[in-house]
Amino acid sequence: MNVTKCLKFPLLILFFILISFPCLTRSTPVLDTDGNEVQSNTKYNVFPLERGNGGGLALSAKDRPCPFIVMQENYESSSGLPLKLFPLDNKQQVVNLSTYLNIVFSAATICVQSTVWKLGGVDEITGRRYVSSGGIMGRPGVHSVDTWFKIEKYGNGYKIVWCPTNVCNTCKVVCGNVGVFVENGKRWLGLSDVPLVVVFKRSST
Repeated sequence: MNVTKCLKFPLLILFFILISFPCLTRSTPVLDTDGNEVQSNTKYNVFPLERGNGGGLALSAKDRPCPFIVMQENYESSSGLPLKLFPLDNKQQVVNLSTYLNIVFSAATICVQSTVWKLGGVDEITGRRYVSSGGIMGRPGVHSVDTWFKIEKYGNGYKIVWCPTNVCNTCKVVCGNVGVFVENGKRWLGLSDVPLVVVFKRSST
């Protein structure tokens, strides 16, 4: 019996399994409120999943004029500002779960800086880390590690997390959910144990 011929068949099977493996781990897209796949570089408004839990997301000055801090509107009727999502792979047209991405408000502020989300350092007064504007777009590495977020499925909605462990191999990060801190009647976004559960609605503007 030809041993070489006997070995070829199982090797061929193994080859086809290996090339098919990516299909078995196909990425899951984020869906908007209409059930459509969320697209990169497209305007969306972000709302809380549960009604009566505030409105959309926007920017506002907090303790100083700049940078602006990401906040949630208090009233459900307020849509906030539209934003766009830009995956790390700039050829990726659909936004998938667990994909590193930049989040950018499609708006301008009085601050001469970008509206790219970034996680700030520990606040000296509250000890919290807030999400602000002024981040770097793209260019993964030590200088932009604070600007990379992910979207994860959470119940019937989604949560935004900051955990850029693979963006910068030499950086030490403490992962966390993006949640809401209510301070003096305003709702500020920051790193929290309790996530803000959200949905994405395609913007009409």
